[in-house]
Amino acid sequence: MAKSKGFIKEFKEFAMKGNVIDLAVGVIIGGAFQKIVSSLVSDIVMPLIGLITGGLSFADKFVVFGLADGESYATAAEALEAGKNVLSYGAFIDAVFNFLIMALVIFLFIKGINKLKSKSAAEEEAAPAEPTTKVCPFCKSEISIDATRCPHCTSEIAE
Repeated sequence: MAKSKGFIKEFKEFAMKGNVIDLAVGVIIGGAFQKIVSSLVSDIVMPLIGLITGGLSFADKFVVFGLADGESYATAAEALEAGKNVLSYGAFIDAVFNFLIMALVIFLFIKGINKLKSKSAAEEEAAPAEPTTKVCPFCKSEISIDATRCPHCTSEIAE
């Protein structure tokens, strides 16, 4: 029983680490984002491509293998129901567009984040650091900026 309590405690520590929670949030947001991209591809991009290509819709494109003479199917779903082998290349083309759009959006997102990071890093480098020392007016030694008396010559430093 002692081993299981240790295991549970160890698992709880692992699961509550920030990076595991960040990963879980990323996966959930990624899943929701994927639905948006799928909708973008199937509801906007593919109809526009169909418009450009004269009404061609990739989503409905398929090939049925092993058809008998005169046998045909209006949809891939009908052919699958009849037990035929179906190559749904239109669905594959949709998936490729999905991937390309998702990759483009992620690329632009990361590029934007990197640009913001480099801009803030450049601003940090450009801003001069606050001085931490000053020169004693009497002995010219370097002393702390907060000093009211020089540790070298013991002169009182006026502020």
